[in-house]
Amino acid sequence: MDFDSGLLRIQARIDQIFGVDPQEQPTTPTITNVPTGKFASMVQQQTANLDGAAAGPQATPAIEQLVQSNSAAQGVDPDLIRAVMANESAFDPNATSSAGAQGLMQLMPTTASEVGVTNSYDPSQNVAGGTRYLRTLLERFGGDLTHAVAAYNAGPEAVEKYNGVPPYPETQSYVKNVLDTYRQYKSGQ
Repeated sequence: MDFDSGLLRIQARIDQIFGVDPQEQPTTPTITNVPTGKFASMVQQQTANLDGAAAGPQATPAIEQLVQSNSAAQGVDPDLIRAVMANESAFDPNATSSAGAQGLMQLMPTTASEVGVTNSYDPSQNVAGGTRYLRTLLERFGGDLTHAVAAYNAGPEAVEKYNGVPPYPETQSYVKNVLDTYRQYKSGQ
């Protein structure tokens, strides 16, 4: 990855974290003054981490253990759990979205309550609840990953209303990103 595209990926991730809609941005910035020295090496290291041996950010061993145990308990592919988690919170158990979603799997308070989570910042509860919710979505949509992932983002009613991925740019981007990450985890990249 070249330096400019690395900076653009970092900016895109920052925009995603802060809820900036890429459709609202007038143009993609052009990087003309490429930094050098210590800052440049830090940015290059971070962009290299984005392209690491596996897809994007990595789960810690403790989070990976939660993924494995909840995958087995709920019958949900661990690569799907990881892909949702990577895109929702980048494996940050303290993540909070501008919409109020919380924790590793970014559970909204109502959803958390529905799946028995009392503390969304507790990784054990969050992964258990998020995996349980994913299982119910997979069951509701007959195992269709695309519909289940869209429902995780936009809600199952929206997927049913549009008989597929809703025409929301955020949801369409989310589905693409999660499924791309899922395929990367499946292929071991």
